[in-house]
Amino acid sequence: MEDSRQRAAELFRWLVAPVAPGEFLGQHWERAPLLVQRGDPSYYAGLFSTADFDAALRSGEVHFGTHLDVTSYADGVRETHNPSGRALPAVVWDFYQNGCSLRLLSPQTFSPTVWQFLSVLQEHFGSMAGANTYLTPPGTQGFAPHYDDIEAFVLQLEGKKHWRVYRPRTDAEVLPQFSSANLTQAELGEPMLETVLEAGDLLYFPRGFIHQGDCLPDAHSLHITVSSYQRNSWGDLLEKLLPAALQMALEEDVEYRQGLPMDYLGYMGVANSEAVDARRTAFMEKVQSLIRKLVNYAPIDAAVDQRAKSFLHDCLPPVLTESEKAQSVYGFPARWQDGGPHDVDIRITKDTEVRLLRHGIIRLCNEEAGVMLYYTTENSRVYHKEEPKFLEIDPEYTDSIEFLLSSYPNHARVDSLPCETLEDKISLATLLFEKGILITKKPLVQV
Repeated sequence: MEDSRQRAAELFRWLVAPVAPGEFLGQHWERAPLLVQRGDPSYYAGLFSTADFDAALRSGEVHFGTHLDVTSYADGVRETHNPSGRALPAVVWDFYQNGCSLRLLSPQTFSPTVWQFLSVLQEHFGSMAGANTYLTPPGTQGFAPHYDDIEAFVLQLEGKKHWRVYRPRTDAEVLPQFSSANLTQAELGEPMLETVLEAGDLLYFPRGFIHQGDCLPDAHSLHITVSSYQRNSWGDLLEKLLPAALQMALEEDVEYRQGLPMDYLGYMGVANSEAVDARRTAFMEKVQSLIRKLVNYAPIDAAVDQRAKSFLHDCLPPVLTESEKAQSVYGFPARWQDGGPHDVDIRITKDTEVRLLRHGIIRLCNEEAGVMLYYTTENSRVYHKEEPKFLEIDPEYTDSIEFLLSSYPNHARVDSLPCETLEDKISLATLLFEKGILITKKPLVQV
């Protein structure tokens, strides 16, 4: 599938199938749990397995606390048993054999299939897609009841697990900004949903829904929880937007810079909140008027661009197919051979046909320092291991960037880029190719 947006939509369709995406968004997203029992143990085959878990441990790159948590929950007590240092297989499997659950944080760091899965899905959500995997021994529970600050998709990979899900207890716990502390059984009511997930099944619940899962005596459980929409609400946008709107209003409108009444401390404040006073009424009306007028100064698009910039920093880098590698800088055959470098020159011409590697990998932002092009191709699989990646772009190039976005997924000849000179067109295309942002229709060098 050429268009990364369509590929992301298809992956999401597969994730919630046989429920249609429209039905899911209308009836469940941020509203209510969804249980899908497929009766197909092979549905998630190849995504992640206990063999993959073991291979990650054997890589020698997994460290307790950073990548792996060893947990238990018994008699109402939740404990973490992490030693320090590297998580070696002999130590980890001994913990498991003694009834501890294992949580592998960000398995995309170690698993190419999980990396690819999340890197595609993040474009559908327009928000970071993360994951943790949970391996639980038979007859045990690893975590206390709690609610999360993310939309959670539980994919049962192996074995089975008994789940209980509870409605938010108060309005304040509906779509919360932050996860809860561990809760006790006494703080819970009756579950709204109780089920046993088997391999191939899906359980979705919105943030704020309390949940707990425990293993039945006759089988282990391996599941992966895919998460998104952490701090991605209207309120989070307004946190960026309102301070910027106020700053702009202060700069442009003298009404916001006029002084407060000399005597306002005498009739305003909590101590005066019950007083009937015309001055209080006028003061309140003035504040309300200034707040209403603030919307005229709100740089909404700029605030959205800043959120997009943060999202691109959160993103996993794209996973390239073999043909994409051959058409990108990552497959360019520059090498040392016969005592010197060969095939080093990137020869992009006016006739070279190019397109973006993915639609969602770049974002133009107008900032005080200039026009910045943020991109994801040099991100790390480890969350925020790298600083945000960006290029400062000549403002004259913005039309060409927008042209490449609007042309996607079709290729366009370099000489069709709306730059002033052919030299500028080739220079921009070469720069974007070198950063992995552009790929060519045919490999630049035939090897």
